[in-house]
Amino acid sequence: MPETSKSIVIGAAPEGASDQRSASRAVREMFTSIAPRYDLLNHVLSFNVDRMWWRRTARAFRHILTRPDARVLDLCCGTGDMTFALRGQAGKSSPQILGADFSHAMLQRATAKSSVAQNGSGPGCIPNWIEADALNLPFPSAHFDLVTSAFGFRNLTDYDAGLREIVRILRPGGECGILDFGEPKGAKGALYRIYFKQVLPRIGTMISGVRGPYAYLPASVERFPPPEEMLARMKRAGLVEATWTPYTFGIAGLYRGKR
Repeated sequence: MPETSKSIVIGAAPEGASDQRSASRAVREMFTSIAPRYDLLNHVLSFNVDRMWWRRTARAFRHILTRPDARVLDLCCGTGDMTFALRGQAGKSSPQILGADFSHAMLQRATAKSSVAQNGSGPGCIPNWIEADALNLPFPSAHFDLVTSAFGFRNLTDYDAGLREIVRILRPGGECGILDFGEPKGAKGALYRIYFKQVLPRIGTMISGVRGPYAYLPASVERFPPPEEMLARMKRAGLVEATWTPYTFGIAGLYRGKR
């Protein structure tokens, strides 16, 4: 039955998935297949604007990151670009920063980046990594001061369950930040949609050699709840002071909330 409203969407549903378990497996397989070229493709396809988005998101939580006793989790961390942006904002402080993802192939590349950072002269702590499912995290309740997710939350097979799990692991007063794609409006939005739905999948497939993930990407963004609905879901999950800040004409945006 075709969808009549985004409000009925539970979570990500890649083509061919028949239930949440098969959808989760399909998402993991997609990201595993593109892991070797993931960073290159992100930078090329976004014209390097993705780096600005990560840094801007990290700056929004500098008041937490500069606390040496802070516990920070970057959820669905992929190869760790958002995680390292958080580390950069920590400055000379050494909060505990952890990146979690359910793709082993992605975490292998994040670990390799850690090795390079460890041998360099960059400031702050070196992130640690854990392979974990965002819907069933191996952490105690009220454990983290900050939970972030950059372009990964959209791929969860149950958005509301993901928000509840974030709330569960946040300490009272802890904050979350979800950075993800949006659908810009107006003439700029129309031009962007042509690029996003027609040009980007072709380039992504050509460079990666894999078609599925870059056909899935625009479909997953179109399926994702619009800001007003996402904010309502955050509030129902137990987050207060929920806000959305658009980045680059609304191509992406940051959702924030507090437990």
